[in-house]
Amino acid sequence: MKKETNEHAYDLFRYDLGPILQSKLEEFQLFGYDTVSEDELWECLTKKKWKRPETKRLFELVNDVYSLSITDYMSYITIEAYKAPNYFTSQKD
Repeated sequence: MKKETNEHAYDLFRYDLGPILQSKLEEFQLFGYDTVSEDELWECLTKKKWKRPETKRLFELVNDVYSLSITDYMSYITIEAYKAPNYFTSQKD
């Protein structure tokens, strides 16, 4: 995936949401999804759940993190995989 330089409107809450993100990661681990990192989870939230930032309070962001399901996350990474360039196709010169 390419690294974007744009900051998200909710990045300033990232530190405050740290314990909530860790809790969500522990939930994912209980269901066998132990390779998800905090950065990947944050990217999913900012690109899917918070695609169009609006004025939200911290408790609303906490609710958004807790309401993210494994299905939502898997759907997100599947779509992102389809968007990625396919390096295995032959290119003609």
